[in-house]
Amino acid sequence: NLGVIIIDEEHEAAYKSETVPRYHARETAIARGMLCGAHVVLGSATPSVESYDRAQQGQYRLFEMKERVSARPLPTVYTVDLREELRNGNRSILSDRLRKLMTDRLEKKEQIMLFLNRRGVAGFVSCRSCGEVMKCPHCDVSLSEHKGGRLICHYCGYTQPMPKLCPKCGSKYILGFKAGTQQIEEKLKELYPGVRTLRMDADTTRTKDSYEKILSSFANGEADVLIGTQMIVKGHDFPNVTLVGILAADLSLYVDHYRAAERTFSLLTQVVGRAGRGEKEGRAVIQTYTPRNDVILAAAEQDYDRFYDDEIRLRRLRRDPPFADHFTLTVTGPEEEPVRRACAQLCAALRQ
Repeated sequence: NLGVIIIDEEHEAAYKSETVPRYHARETAIARGMLCGAHVVLGSATPSVESYDRAQQGQYRLFEMKERVSARPLPTVYTVDLREELRNGNRSILSDRLRKLMTDRLEKKEQIMLFLNRRGVAGFVSCRSCGEVMKCPHCDVSLSEHKGGRLICHYCGYTQPMPKLCPKCGSKYILGFKAGTQQIEEKLKELYPGVRTLRMDADTTRTKDSYEKILSSFANGEADVLIGTQMIVKGHDFPNVTLVGILAADLSLYVDHYRAAERTFSLLTQVVGRAGRGEKEGRAVIQTYTPRNDVILAAAEQDYDRFYDDEIRLRRLRRDPPFADHFTLTVTGPEEEPVRRACAQLCAALRQ
């Protein structure tokens, strides 16, 4: 007697199974709802582009909540240009603005969350002076850094040597992003002796209960700063958190995947939303090498419609979902030549 299926955070990539049997929980829920006449509710502050597009086309009904709980205001968001920081002689991962706000919050005994989006970063290369990202000339996705000083496109196989100087501005500061949560924690302890920190990443959450222990310690006020990767983003409600710092917003923006912009917007919007959930006003700092990027601008304004309008135009031009489906065919065999021949035949058959 199934009446309703609710899928919260319907945009999450985790709903897609990467192992056999391969399925998407959202699509499965919709099919199951149709089979037994049940309602399916998809909930998200940042819906997937496909779901929102279906709502725009009238295939889904759209219900909107325009205000936060208790009509609390959204955090004030500052966007910091990391290229400007470098020009001013600041080579630290913490911008001057973020450092000043952190000092203020620590003095007031309020809590801070620092987010570093390391997950899924396949070593993209960018210029620290002008923000230029090395991209594939055919696919418009970032090239990934591989051993031996080669940059490779994971979509079409295009390859080129790692440049010594930025092709746009000639700067020598062209390299992959290397900072991690551990280095940030060390830097904080150096800047603020006595600061109480908690770190949440793949290394600190290996044991069974570690995830809950870290979150409950932070909720109980046992730490001043929580530093983490994607794990700290999800719907956590800490009333004493009044400042959120996003240390390098570009990291997920240039992952070589057509959903990079969607995932970045979703992440940034959710991280910003962790600040100011109690009575105290919230602040958020987005640090980026590309402050004029449309995704960064839309996230800073918490404006989903702006993001969707830009993204759907690009998807239409590139024939990405929802305008076409992507799929991968993998051919394997013990010897390379017969596999190569089979691939060529398969390719020719598909083209026909």
